[in-house]
Amino acid sequence: MSDMFVEKFRGLVPLYLQEPWQEADGITVADLDDVFAELKISVPLALREFLHALGNCEEIMEAYYFFWDPEELEVQDGYLLFLEDEDEAYTWGMLADQADVPDPIVWRRNNATGQWINEEGTFSEFVFDMLDWVFTDSE
Repeated sequence: MSDMFVEKFRGLVPLYLQEPWQEADGITVADLDDVFAELKISVPLALREFLHALGNCEEIMEAYYFFWDPEELEVQDGYLLFLEDEDEAYTWGMLADQADVPDPIVWRRNNATGQWINEEGTFSEFVFDMLDWVFTDSE
């Protein structure tokens, strides 16, 4: 893993939770590799590194919306799904055939209609913007 995004994702813990990042906040690369191999899915670098950095940090993984645990990731309608809102009205994903793109564009599905809408930002941009909105809006 190239660690393109890991440090930035780890930096979200002190930024929003006012405590230092700890190894227990993340999931080991080996564990992620095992899960993805068992699921037979390819996961883009940015999502892998997000889970590696923060996959066990409930305060961030469940901040307003719910990021899925690695073993819950799945492909539907050609999208790799990774997030949903608490009412399960919307699900977020990225095109599954773009797993080799380090930081792919995020799409949102309206679960009632099945319609997908481009969020016009990459996974890392989406995560940073969403968490900034969640944590600064609640203050």
